[in-house]
Amino acid sequence: MKIVLLSLLLTLSLFADLKQKLFGLYQNKEYSKICTIGINGINTYREDEDYISIYAFACLYSDNIDQLAVPITLLKKTEESRTNAAYLSTILMQKKLLLNALVDDVYLQSFKLPSTDYILSKVFDLYSKEKVDLGKKIFDTVDKRKYYILKIRKTNNKNIIVIEEYYDKILTSRHLYY
Repeated sequence: MKIVLLSLLLTLSLFADLKQKLFGLYQNKEYSKICTIGINGINTYREDEDYISIYAFACLYSDNIDQLAVPITLLKKTEESRTNAAYLSTILMQKKLLLNALVDDVYLQSFKLPSTDYILSKVFDLYSKEKVDLGKKIFDTVDKRKYYILKIRKTNNKNIIVIEEYYDKILTSRHLYY
């Protein structure tokens, strides 16, 4: 009995430490780490929408969009959670549609989806309005000094969307979506 109680207390303290660790990592903007270790607490914290939201947005900010499927289904209790789930769903769908368009040459102009401020969403909107050849500049509609280059990289029979973001011909970031 003491061993079971001790192991239960140890497990609970580990998960409490996990939640605190995630909050600390989020404050330090270590999103990739959160996305990697946060999945371990999903079942334990499936009713804790703050935990789920932090995990989901960390995965989003670290470009691990495919990790959003489970949090999207769990975020449903509050208006804020449902709004977060809708936002994340939009981006996940845009990624899937963009990959389909780039790899299978599917026409996107007939799709009308909500837009977000996330980089993939911006590129999706620009690409779906006017199909641009891979590797060509896609100019931002708000800031003409900013542009994106969209590519597909094939690695181990897997297609990866690559979005390079430039400002005044200087590469500012590169996003990879598996």
